[in-house]
Amino acid sequence: MSYAIVGFGAVGQALARAFARKNIKVAVASRRPPEALAPQARAIGPTIVAKSLRDALEADTIILAVPFGEYREVAKALPSWEGKTVIDATNAFGVLLEELDGLPSSAFVAKAFTGAKLVKGFNHLVAATLAADPIVEGGHRVVFLSGDDEDAIAPVAALAKQLGFAPVKLGKLNEGGALVHARGRTWGQLIFQDLFKKEQ
Repeated sequence: MSYAIVGFGAVGQALARAFARKNIKVAVASRRPPEALAPQARAIGPTIVAKSLRDALEADTIILAVPFGEYREVAKALPSWEGKTVIDATNAFGVLLEELDGLPSSAFVAKAFTGAKLVKGFNHLVAATLAADPIVEGGHRVVFLSGDDEDAIAPVAALAKQLGFAPVKLGKLNEGGALVHARGRTWGQLIFQDLFKKEQ
């Protein structure tokens, strides 16, 4: 299985650090040329390889770590995404619900990646937390996963475990997955807080 992270800002670099900790090879790419990313990639670890977007997209599994508004440009880079798994780590902050046709953001994003299996994941942790060792006080930091293709969620859960996280499957994108989608100015954390208050 080969991996790529598209987007090399705070979240992309945090994810790269997670791969580097476990000595797992991952390509990194962004709008900038690979030679501009190479020094930071090398500083993170020898398994982090800067590539062009086109070359990075040869990977089996692509983690989308770009700002939400840029996902369409990534989607246009391949004529078909058949056989690819896309892990959507974006958050649609500031995007009106009407702009998403009333869908969870990842269900909306999935429409642009024709043929891909899309899994929502790694989006609910801020970059600094995502970059830190996920083993905390003897436990493993949780990563929530959701998707409409069960066959796609299993290998993403396996990757999360390999990176040291504890994957929790929330079901389909429009079910439990909706809890961790940032839509408009509201993020899933607020929903979780409401649920916890109701249980108390």
